[in-house]
Order: sequence, then C-alpha cells, then structure tokens
Amino acid sequence: MRTLHVVTHPESTHHVEGVVGGWHDSQLTPAGVRAAVSIAQALRARIPDGAEVELFSSDLRRTRRTAEEIAELFGVEPILDRRLREKSYGEAGGRPQEWLDRRFVPPPAAGERLDHDEGVEGAETKAELAERVYAAMDEILRSPGGHQIIVTHGGSLTFVVASWIKMPIDAVGYASFRAPSGSITTLREDDFFHNRQVVALGDTRHLGPARTD
Repeated sequence: MRTLHVVTHPESTHHVEGVVGGWHDSQLTPAGVRAAVSIAQALRARIPDGAEVELFSSDLRRTRRTAEEIAELFGVEPILDRRLREKSYGEAGGRPQEWLDRRFVPPPAAGERLDHDEGVEGAETKAELAERVYAAMDEILRSPGGHQIIVTHGGSLTFVVASWIKMPIDAVGYASFRAPSGSITTLREDDFFHNRQVVALGDTRHLGPARTD
C-alpha cells in the first residue's frame, strides 16, 4: 500500500507582511517554525516505526525549513524539487497583495483557462504550473510505494491531488483543492484494486487552537 502525506508549509513572512508569495523566497515565522515541529510530530505518530519513508520538498526556504523538521524525526534527507514550488506570480512576487489584486485578470467562466493571461508580467500560466507539478508527481510515483511525504504550497496542492487521481491536465483548469497553511493531506492507493483515495484533505488537527490558517 502506498500512502502520500502532502504538507502545505505553515505561516511564512509573506503571510504576515501581506505580500505576494509565489516564488518570492519568504521564510517561516516563529509561529510557522513551531507549526512545522507539530507537523513533523503528527507525521511521526501516523507512520509506523521501521516503515520506508521518502521526503520530497519544494526548494523555497519556507518549504525547506518545514522539511528539515520532518527529516530530523525520520532520519532521512529531503529531496528538493523546484517543480513543487508555488505558482510564479512574476513581477508581483514580493509586492503588496493589493498591487497584484489591482492588476489580476481572472480566468473566464468558460473557454481557455489553462493558458489564460492573468495580466502580470512574467507570471506562470496555470498550464505551466500544472505541467511541472504533474511531472514531479510522475517521478515521485515511480518509487515502489511505502510512505512518501511531499512538502509543498497551498496553490500547488491542487495539482498534486489532481495528478494523484489522474485528472487529465486539460480538465484541471477548473479544479481547486483548498487546504489551510500547515495542513496534512493524506492520499492512499490500495494494493488490490489500486484505487487512489483522498483520505483527508487539509487536516490541521495537529496544530491545535493556535493553527495558522
């Protein structure tokens, strides 16, 4: 049986500063570091001792720092993969969120949504984001199974889950799987039917009352 534990990084400086994240290389806040410790402890409690564990992470500082806490408890080295990054917002990265909000062109209700131009110079299209996350997932799933931990971002989570359930890329323009910061999403494939389940989406029980949504 294969189980994927998909972590969205906890509170980062761009959250509290009100600036656009994306590829802007923000870092965890002190609260985010404490949440990362709780995430690692929750995963340690869920994964049996002696189980084979692989750890994959986006290479941005906020995800790397989260992965470091997990790596320490499991005694594994994280595999950093830039394809697991958040969507690039081009020139908006690191600017005030209101700057992006004034310029952002939302996708149409119908028609071309994947290659839609959002009106921000240098920003990735949804198609580009989907293609790189799907490629990263294809590589991760070449391993035989066991427990695999993926540390990524809230926006990228949609494409991790869509890839997992084998949603065609040309349909993913309408997909949205929302999860809070610091959450754990559990995906599982059984050994008999090889059905792929979404067991839990965006679980934050490990964060307690001070969770960082």
